[in-house]
Amino acid sequence: MSVERRQISEADSRRANGPDWDRYADEYQATHGAFLGDTGFIWGPEGLSEDEAGALGPVAGRRVLEVGSGAGQCSRWVTARGGNGIGLDLSMRQLQHSRRIDEETGVVVPSVVGTATQLPFADDSFDVVFSSFGALQFIADLPAALSEAARVLRTGGRFAFSITHPTRWSFPDDPGVEGLTASQSYWDRTPYVETDPETGTPSYVEHHRTLGDWVEVLAGNGFRLVALKEPEWPEKHDRTWGGWSRTRGLLIPGTAVFVADLG
Repeated sequence: MSVERRQISEADSRRANGPDWDRYADEYQATHGAFLGDTGFIWGPEGLSEDEAGALGPVAGRRVLEVGSGAGQCSRWVTARGGNGIGLDLSMRQLQHSRRIDEETGVVVPSVVGTATQLPFADDSFDVVFSSFGALQFIADLPAALSEAARVLRTGGRFAFSITHPTRWSFPDDPGVEGLTASQSYWDRTPYVETDPETGTPSYVEHHRTLGDWVEVLAGNGFRLVALKEPEWPEKHDRTWGGWSRTRGLLIPGTAVFVADLG
């Protein structure tokens, strides 16, 4: 695998990230499934739960779409609380895990394969759309994704999502002390691209936007930002997840949770 920073299209991002998540899904669920909970709702590696955050607002009796749903843990939480949770993910293997957990728990989440930039749903068909570390930082065409979220939401609907905190892009993705020294510009929005050395094609892509970029694209699609949550690292939390760790989490934010209403 080779790593570089370069521009990459939405189509190439999708072709890279879908198969990447198919390859990684088994390991991801084996490693993180217990932490996430089969019917749990965690916003990020710090362990902030939706029970604590209340970012979605009341879900009982509401139609709720999860974009980048993975194995559907968050949507299952919604359904268990009286909502109508529906999942969408680019990875078929993640959705197979969702079906497995449906059968194990008896809490079923209808799910479809799809992308955030082309949601296969009718206009004004959801009360809530959310993404917990799902699709948004893996797509090139963010305005298209937010336009789609606005299209399928009813007026006054809630849109909430979590991403890697944008300030983290200035630091190496290292859970140790090496990850505490800024090494690149926060304003460098060039995508991170991993390339398969055998084929020369992208195998993983992630896109960076500043906090200001996120606010601007939300406002440009008719959303009103009502909260920006930056969960602190819990005192007794020792879990390491990729670049997230106690060493870094006690000093710099790792996750940003945006909460916005349409109209």
